[in-house]
Amino acid sequence: MLAKRIIPCLDVKDGRVVKGINFVGIKEIGDPVEFAAEYDRQGADEIVFLDINASHEGRGTMLDVVKRTAEKVFVPLTVGGGIRTVEDIRDTLRAGADKVSINSAAVKNPGLIKEAAALFGSQCVVLAADAKKTPGGHYTVVINGGRIDTGIELTGWVKKAEELGAGEILLTSMDTDGIKNGFDIDMLKAVCKAVKIPVVASGGAGRLEHFAEVFMKTNCSAALAASLFHYRELTVEEIKEDCRSKGIEIR
Repeated sequence: MLAKRIIPCLDVKDGRVVKGINFVGIKEIGDPVEFAAEYDRQGADEIVFLDINASHEGRGTMLDVVKRTAEKVFVPLTVGGGIRTVEDIRDTLRAGADKVSINSAAVKNPGLIKEAAALFGSQCVVLAADAKKTPGGHYTVVINGGRIDTGIELTGWVKKAEELGAGEILLTSMDTDGIKNGFDIDMLKAVCKAVKIPVVASGGAGRLEHFAEVFMKTNCSAALAASLFHYRELTVEEIKEDCRSKGIEIR
């Protein structure tokens, strides 16, 4: 079994790190390059940048932020937000990203996953799936920063993405995002069961034990958090130490 990863996520708006709850109530909290450098020092396994309003406003990703971060940071960078074409993916990888995450564009044009995987390799292509639970108990995919519920059933979508060549799933639960009551274990179990590629858990981490819990209860490969790190409630080292103490193999 591969060692588990801990990944800080930086939601970026207009070149600044921001944080909200359930994708709304956005507050600015700092400079993304400084945050990324600090997480690199703490031993983060990867860092994710998400330009949270790029898809909505029709803007490209903040390539200057990516370039400046890549010069300072030595862990893999995943970048998403506003990426619609293979040219956007190429530009983002050239700026210094190791992987590119696509969400809204993949839903609107699934062929983009296949084309990107063929050109750059599956290891560079991350499907970012934002989803929420329906009253009927199913999970549906939402896009454009949580603004549009597509009605697409989640497990079928991640299976299709894997078949098209996605190398990883970054799964965010809109229901738990920013709430800090723990990851959406049921949603993660459903997605991990549906695919063979790595699944990154996102949305809901609030306490130290939530990380060990998600690794013990699901087959996810990595756990991602934002505000816990940004507000210095926890460090990457503290989480890794706790996981190791519970017998979890971690990088």
